[in-house]
Amino acid sequence: MTRLAVFDCDGTLVDGQAHVCDTMEQVFVDAGLEVPDRNEIRRSVGLSLPVALRHLVPGIDDALNTQLVAAYKEGFFARRQRGAIHEPLYDGMRELLTSLTQAGWLLAVATGKSDRGLKACLEQHGLVDMFISLQTSDRHPSKPHTQMLEAALFEAGVRPDEAVMIGDTTFDIFMARDAGVRAMGVAWGYHAPEELTQAGAEAVAADPLHLEQLL
Repeated sequence: MTRLAVFDCDGTLVDGQAHVCDTMEQVFVDAGLEVPDRNEIRRSVGLSLPVALRHLVPGIDDALNTQLVAAYKEGFFARRQRGAIHEPLYDGMRELLTSLTQAGWLLAVATGKSDRGLKACLEQHGLVDMFISLQTSDRHPSKPHTQMLEAALFEAGVRPDEAVMIGDTTFDIFMARDAGVRAMGVAWGYHAPEELTQAGAEAVAADPLHLEQLL
């Protein structure tokens, strides 16, 4: 029986794409670089920053990558300090998390966000205490590497066959598949449902209520 539901954050729990794209675009402008297509920025959400930048700038050298990562983190933090960051929960998500908890599920997060970013996001919505494990790119390789998912399994004390990974990108699906965990996609995020299915998602939920039914 599945006992642990591991959620991606951006594009699955919350919608923060506008602020991610705005911050990334400003980083490129400030560095005097050609700004990537906004859709490509969206599609990189879920990866750790260094890996996302390598997707956006093929062949980028390590020094520039490090510079842009630092600039993004500083820019996003400055926006948050100004109160300019709003990452709303998707409609029905709070009710889903509450319902799963009441049904005896353990909840976790595995995300490309930083520790600081994830904590701020969950605190904004009063959700920190709902999750038994919070795994971020600060302490693990970028998705689709399995390490952050395996850490969530370890902290929850469950086997791979007792868990499900829920996410909106193929990175989430590949990570789950490689870790031997059920993979469930959501249709409201950054990669198309057909991509999630082709990557190996067991199903793709149309909304949080549908996701609960699938689980």
